[in-house]
Amino acid sequence: MAQIVESSQTSFIKGRDQKKFHKPKLFNDHFQNYKVYGIPKAQLVIADIPYNLGNYAYASNPAWYEGGDNKNGESSKAGTEFFDTDKDFRITEFLHFCSNMLVKEPKDKGRAPCMIVFCEFEQQFELIEKAKKYGFKNYINLVFRKNFSAQVLKANMRVVGNCEYGVILYRDKLPKFNNHGKMIFNCFDWERDGVTVKVHPTQKPVKLLERLIRLFTDPGEVVIDPVAGSAVTLLAAAQTGRKGYGFEIKKGYFKDANEKVLSRIQIPLF
Repeated sequence: MAQIVESSQTSFIKGRDQKKFHKPKLFNDHFQNYKVYGIPKAQLVIADIPYNLGNYAYASNPAWYEGGDNKNGESSKAGTEFFDTDKDFRITEFLHFCSNMLVKEPKDKGRAPCMIVFCEFEQQFELIEKAKKYGFKNYINLVFRKNFSAQVLKANMRVVGNCEYGVILYRDKLPKFNNHGKMIFNCFDWERDGVTVKVHPTQKPVKLLERLIRLFTDPGEVVIDPVAGSAVTLLAAAQTGRKGYGFEIKKGYFKDANEKVLSRIQIPLF
């Protein structure tokens, strides 16, 4: 039986700026089963899809070795997956969900929905091509720049990766964009999150997610994360006054996300 969890906070608190803070909802189920929950359609889908790395998840990560040092021999993470679904994630099923759950493109300009997908470098090209079959004809590449690199085992190459990648996918009209009429670069700084408890190996910084949500949605609109993991997207949605919905199929991550992340939603008091 699928489980549903809402944050223990009150449904919303109304401040002087008239923004509402909504309880996020996390479903312990596969996003393919979305119809039974009757969730509203979204202005924005944010997803950190599995990279299908399989047993090579830690291939260039120091965690492959005990204490991060190859002199100590391999650790229990050597030759293992981040999670057992990180080898057969089906992008077409994901895109089908998004095509159904994003709001229809309005007639007015500057109101269109979009999706933001964090992905492995080569996955972005597969996403771009397959998305066209579901009506998402346009894209903008994203780069997330870190001031550190986990690829220490590739240090002998001298050039190591310090970036993550993503893509904005949209239909015909440019998505809603809230930046006071100013452009932004497609390279974002990846600010480390030293506040939120880490419960998932590919967890994203909350401040980064909050910035993306503010750029592409208005307060009160719906944000969906179909592969929620740690549920930090739902946390970011709630803390920016949006309605967050997410799906997480693994019971362990679902439990940790609810008990350690969503239970700590900080609602501003005015």
